[in-house]
Amino acid sequence: MDASRSRPDGPSSSEEISARLFCCRFMRRWVPLAYREELYHILRMTGPLLASRILNYLHPFVVTIFCGRLGNSALAGYAMACAFINVTSASICLGLCFACDTLVSQTFGGGKLLRVGVILQKSILILMVFCLASWGVLVNTEAFLLLLGQDAEVALALHQLQMSYLQNQGMIMPLVYAAFLANIANLLTNFFLFWLDFGVPGSAAANSLSIIYNCGFLFLYIRCRNLHAKSWGGWTTECLQDWSSYMKLAIPSAMMCCFEWWIYEIGGFLAGMISEEDLGAQHVVIMLAYVNYMIPLGVQVVACVRVGNALGAGDTDGAIFTSKVVLTFTGKYVFFYLYRIRIAMDTSSPLQCVSMGILLGTGQQKIAAIANPIGYYCIGLPIIIALMFVTDLQVMGFWIGLLISTFLLAVFYIIMIFKMNWKRLTKEVSGAGMICFVFSHQSVNGHGGLACQAQEGTVQPTALLSNSQLIIRRGLVLLAAVLTLFVGTVLHLLLPLPEPFGGRRMNETMDFGNWSTATPLAQSTLPTL
Repeated sequence: MDASRSRPDGPSSSEEISARLFCCRFMRRWVPLAYREELYHILRMTGPLLASRILNYLHPFVVTIFCGRLGNSALAGYAMACAFINVTSASICLGLCFACDTLVSQTFGGGKLLRVGVILQKSILILMVFCLASWGVLVNTEAFLLLLGQDAEVALALHQLQMSYLQNQGMIMPLVYAAFLANIANLLTNFFLFWLDFGVPGSAAANSLSIIYNCGFLFLYIRCRNLHAKSWGGWTTECLQDWSSYMKLAIPSAMMCCFEWWIYEIGGFLAGMISEEDLGAQHVVIMLAYVNYMIPLGVQVVACVRVGNALGAGDTDGAIFTSKVVLTFTGKYVFFYLYRIRIAMDTSSPLQCVSMGILLGTGQQKIAAIANPIGYYCIGLPIIIALMFVTDLQVMGFWIGLLISTFLLAVFYIIMIFKMNWKRLTKEVSGAGMICFVFSHQSVNGHGGLACQAQEGTVQPTALLSNSQLIIRRGLVLLAAVLTLFVGTVLHLLLPLPEPFGGRRMNETMDFGNWSTATPLAQSTLPTL
C-alpha cells in the first residue's frame, strides 16, 4: 500500500518526512520508506504525549510529598482515600472516557468535524450523570474523602474528555502546555496551604485543585487559540440522541480498564499481608513500573488515534499498516528492555497495552472486556497467590504471576487483531459515521424520521427519539443519579461515623494505603491521572 497517500496530515513529500527523523544510512537502506514515514508520525505524537503524562504524574507526587510532611496518619488517610476513589469511581470514569477516544478518532478520520463536537457534548452529559451517582458512594466515607473526591472527579471527567477531544484530532502540544502550567500552580497551592497549616483538608483541596488547574488551563488554551472552531457547532439537542451506541462502547471500556487497574490494587493488598518490608518493595516496584509504562501508554493513544482515523476515512490498508508498525515498534522496545534486564513486567505488558490501543481504535473493546478478567483473575490471580504464599518468592511471585497473565493476554490480543475482518470494520465505522451525519442534518432542519441507509446496505436505518421521548428517557437517567446521591447523603447524615482507628489499626491503614498512590495503568486519576 502507499502509506504516504493514507496519511494526509503529514508533509507532501515522503522523502522529506523520512529525512526529518531518519538520517542514519542504515535506517534508510534497510527500513522501507512507508515504515519510516509511519514511524515518524507515531514518534511525533508519542513524544508530546509522554511529556504530558510525566507532567500529570507530578501532580499527585507533589501532593503526596506535602501530605507526608503532615505525618504518617495523614499520609495513610490520603493514600486510603486515593485507593478508594481509584477502585470505586476513577477507574470507571476513565473507562467511560475511552468510548470518546474511539468515536472521536473514527469520526475525525471520516472528516465529520462538527460531529466530533456532538460526541464531546454527549460524553460530558453521560460523565456528569456518572459523577452524580458516584458522589452518593463517596459521601459515605470520611469527611476529607468527600472533599478529595467531589470536585476533583468532575474535573477528572472533563480533563479526560478534553484530552480525548484534542489528541484524537492530532493536537498534542496543548496537553503539554496545560500540564506544565498546572504543575506550577499546583506547587504554589501546596506551599500556600501548607504554610496556612490547613492539614489534611488542605492536602485534599490541593489534590482537587491540581486537576481543576489542568482542566481550566486546557480549556483556556482551546478557547484562546480557537482550536474548537471547526469541530464545535454549539450545544444542540442532538447530543441527547443515541446514548445507547455510546454506552455500547463505554461499558466494555470501563470493564476493560477496571479489571486491569484492580489487579494492582489486589497485589498491594496481598503484599501488605506478608510484611511491611514486602509492602515497601511492592510500592517501589510499582513506582518504577509506572515510569516505564508511560512510553507504552503514549504509543497506545497513538495507535488508537491513527487506527481510528484510518477506519473513519475508509482506509482499511492504512489501519492494518499502522497496527503492524506500532506492534513492531513496541516489540523492539520490549526486546531492548529484555536485553538490559529490566523489570519483568516490561517484557509483555507494553505489547498488551498497545494492542488494547488498537482495539480501542477499532471499537472492539468488548474483546478486552472479556479477556482481561479471564487473564488476570481466572489465570493470573491463582498463580499470584500460590507464588506469593506457597513459595518463598513473596512479592516477586506477584510480578511473575502478572507477567504470565499479561504475556497470555498480549498473545491473545495480537492474534485477535490479525484475525479481524478489517474490511467489515471499515464499513461499520463508515456506515455509523453516515448515520451520525444524517442525524445532524435532520436536527438542524427539524425533520424527524429515519436516517438514510449507507454503505451498500451494511447499516440499518435508525429511528430518532421525539422530544417527549428524550425528556422521559434522559429525565429518568438523571433522576436515578440524583436519587443515588440523595440516598447516599441521607445515609451519611443519619448514620454515625465510625470510631477513630487505634494505633494498631492505623498501622494497618498505612499498609493498605502506601501502595495505592501510584498505579501503572493510571493516566491522571485523582492520585495518579
